[in-house]
Amino acid sequence: MLRFIVQFLVTAAGLWLASAIVPGVGFTDTPSLLLAAVLLGLVNAFVRPILVVLTFPITVVTLGLFLLVVNAATIGLVAMLLGGFVVDGLGAGIGAAIVTGIVSWIAGAFIGDGKSKD
Repeated sequence: MLRFIVQFLVTAAGLWLASAIVPGVGFTDTPSLLLAAVLLGLVNAFVRPILVVLTFPITVVTLGLFLLVVNAATIGLVAMLLGGFVVDGLGAGIGAAIVTGIVSWIAGAFIGDGKSKD
């Protein structure tokens, strides 16, 4: 349970930073930011794996770079579902995907994966 809370906070921090850095990404208020983090977690858990499997051939051809488009699509889906979260186009979605990915990567380096190294 603690891991889910930490992941939620990291996702919320990444979305907040993306809204501060990336033009075209924004929130109307804090509850929208928090709800977007929850929805993004759900979309990443259920929809993203399906998209990754369906787009596997183009992901291989682009040496994995198409995963940025998949991540941008998941962020765009959350923006479509949530009225208080705005992503203006694919470029803003890719920028938000890069920022949230970097934040998650840095947080993962500090937090670890939860597995003991015995």
